[in-house]
Amino acid sequence: MTMDDLAVPDTRICRAALEVARAYCSPALLNHSVRAYLWAAGYAAANDIAFDAELLYVSAMLHDIGLVEEFDSHTVPFEEAGGHVAWVFGAGAGWPVERRERAVDVIVRHMWDAVDVQLDPEAHLLAFSTSLDISGRRPDALPEELRAEVLQRYPRLGLGAEFVACFRGQAERKPDSAAAASVRNGIAARIAANPLDAYGA
Repeated sequence: MTMDDLAVPDTRICRAALEVARAYCSPALLNHSVRAYLWAAGYAAANDIAFDAELLYVSAMLHDIGLVEEFDSHTVPFEEAGGHVAWVFGAGAGWPVERRERAVDVIVRHMWDAVDVQLDPEAHLLAFSTSLDISGRRPDALPEELRAEVLQRYPRLGLGAEFVACFRGQAERKPDSAAAASVRNGIAARIAANPLDAYGA
């Protein structure tokens, strides 16, 4: 499997979501967002999981937008803040309310420990892909050639250190959040040991 085998949507709304991510995310966080979609699409292809490519792509581009300074909320967890941004983005894009709410669900649920694929295939895929990209969970679920190609095209750029700093900041200000629980449960050590970093910085 290579990137050419993946379903990467090219719609007006997807291009706009990528534009938003480019405008607000650091280079490392932007590449993480792109990889999150690609890992998800690759896992879906390998496991015959049907999914809404546009919904997943938009959610992947915006799933960490709540970590950036302009959208970081001091009152709600970053994934909920990101969900609100996605809802507003979807309204501007002309999505019906139900579709906007689906984007919220996908983004919020990506921080769950696990999401039943029958409940929400897009959130299931995003939870898999983000846990792989951040903490190196289940890298063998994707073919070696796909991992190498994606990481060559979208390098990590020091994502680990940046992400640990973001999560520690979230934990200090929002101790009841999922990010805070991740810090308490040793995410920094898992990030430091992420096997994806072996492909280069």
